[in-house]
Amino acid sequence: MSGNREIHLASRPQGWPTAENFRLVSTEVPTPGPGQLVVRNRFISVDPYMRGRMNDVKSYVPPYALDAPLDGAAVGEVLASEAEGFAPGDTVLHGLGWREYALLDAKAARKVDPDLAPVSAYLGVLGMTGLTAYAGLLDVAAMRPGETVFVSGAAGAVGSMVGQIAKLRGAGRVIGSAGSPAKVERLRALGFDAAFDYHDGPVYQQLKAAAPDGIDVYFDNVGGEHLEAAIGAMNLHGRAAICGMIAQYNATEPPAAPRNLALLIGKRLTLRGFLVGDHNHLREQFVRETAGWLRDGKLSYDETVVDGIEHAPEAFLGMLRGENLGKMLVRV
Repeated sequence: MSGNREIHLASRPQGWPTAENFRLVSTEVPTPGPGQLVVRNRFISVDPYMRGRMNDVKSYVPPYALDAPLDGAAVGEVLASEAEGFAPGDTVLHGLGWREYALLDAKAARKVDPDLAPVSAYLGVLGMTGLTAYAGLLDVAAMRPGETVFVSGAAGAVGSMVGQIAKLRGAGRVIGSAGSPAKVERLRALGFDAAFDYHDGPVYQQLKAAAPDGIDVYFDNVGGEHLEAAIGAMNLHGRAAICGMIAQYNATEPPAAPRNLALLIGKRLTLRGFLVGDHNHLREQFVRETAGWLRDGKLSYDETVVDGIEHAPEAFLGMLRGENLGKMLVRV
């Protein structure tokens, strides 16, 4: 242990973040006090919601502080413990990513089984990502067997899970949008009934061609033009789970769409935003069912891995640009 390295927020982005908004800082490896752990992080997660936390605005979570380390989901090995129930060598999931070594209270860590799945899976398919897809589709949008489901940003970590879970739970037709021909092909390989590249033309036209009879459920990761197209395509009593709106996270002007919100009235639509933390009551059910699908080979997941804590900002920016297939991770 020659020292610890962590990524700090050097300045607040204006529009799209750049490398200059981040700073690599060297510190001492921490020592645990009573009830604390020191964890050697193995993988950290970079996620779209982190962009919002870089702005100094009131939200559902506090903004990141300047000249301080960022945080986010991470999985690693307990290096030292002064807490009952945790021992060196345990694998834990926690919220102090963006650094090589994390000092945290034991109550903020959750032990995971490294024999059940690769440890990186606890940041994706078996972690917050998977629970977001599971809860959003089945609880928030209340998808029923036989329904038609549309997923935007479907080749990403959450979207690819949503489409597969929908098929496993009996959806009649699942459609996904993605940002490249290769991602479209991947969606078809994952079992999506139809997929299209949103660069190939207006989303509403491509969605209408893929779902001529309309859609019943929309899982929104993008917002903007995608949300407008989904509202137009929805059948009576359609439901949308609003997970994210990455199309406008770096915008400096208000979005032009959706312009058809009046359709919510006649179609009796439900658009519901949600946070995964509100659905922790589903965690045990989700892990049990998802682990079974993985074990039986019914569920696949993709990871894009960038090596080195010094490259975490690069991974984050690449994720915002859509360069990842599945979950974007940094291997520490």
